[in-house]
Amino acid sequence: MLHVAAQIEETAAAVRRHWAAAPAVGVILGSGLGGLAELIDAEAVIDYADLPRWPKTTALGHAGKLVCGRLRGKPVVAFQGRFHLYEGHCAEAAGSPVRLLKALGGSVLVVSNAAGGLNPQYSAGDVMAIDDHINLMFKNPLIGVNDDALGPRFPDMSCPYDRQLQERAMAIATGSGLTLHRGVYVGVLGPNYETRAEYRMLRRLGGDAVGMSTVPEVIVAQHAGVRVLGLSTIANVGSPDAPEETSGHDVLAVAAAAADKLAAIVGGIVEQL
Repeated sequence: MLHVAAQIEETAAAVRRHWAAAPAVGVILGSGLGGLAELIDAEAVIDYADLPRWPKTTALGHAGKLVCGRLRGKPVVAFQGRFHLYEGHCAEAAGSPVRLLKALGGSVLVVSNAAGGLNPQYSAGDVMAIDDHINLMFKNPLIGVNDDALGPRFPDMSCPYDRQLQERAMAIATGSGLTLHRGVYVGVLGPNYETRAEYRMLRRLGGDAVGMSTVPEVIVAQHAGVRVLGLSTIANVGSPDAPEETSGHDVLAVAAAAADKLAAIVGGIVEQL
């Protein structure tokens, strides 16, 4: 990890040449949710390919752009595209957006994803606030010699998702007439979707939703001292007793249809900070 600080600072310097503000919030936009960036009054839009020392995204529904500007009057950066382990990225690279947010002066992260529902009370199109997670990726972005300037060797993970931000999100959802679940997200490696037996196992382990991202980013956020609000859009329901085929395009379509719900919650959070 000793090389990370210098690399991220080089990337941050390139961003500052286009946009000098310190973001109040950073938002990582998951599969099918990139359209939320259109709500931002953009002051700079930077292609990932133009950022030095920055990974490339190849995932379906991830535009690969950094959108810098204002949302409800507050400076924000939105990452239209993340770095999944199933693309061949290491866990350290998956946490790059969080490191960049911190280097730009941000201390609050909203991380979103499209996930499969494990809880039988959930329906496609619902939104879940992530209360906790289970890491079944069996990868960790903090492996290696620790850089104490970036964070502690053994970061605490007793509450990786900020409770105050969760309560605010629940209140915003209620005030907007929206249902916001709260549950446990299970992070798996992917890229294949789960078998019926895996759905049963993940539910028995305590999972309410399952996906292929988010966990490395949140671990890095805890390491860096960044507060996190996690939001999962339930793109499909994984029922082992009534299995249905799932495709990436189906997931994108459901996530995009639910984007207005996510926009209301994220916008309210940003406005209150």
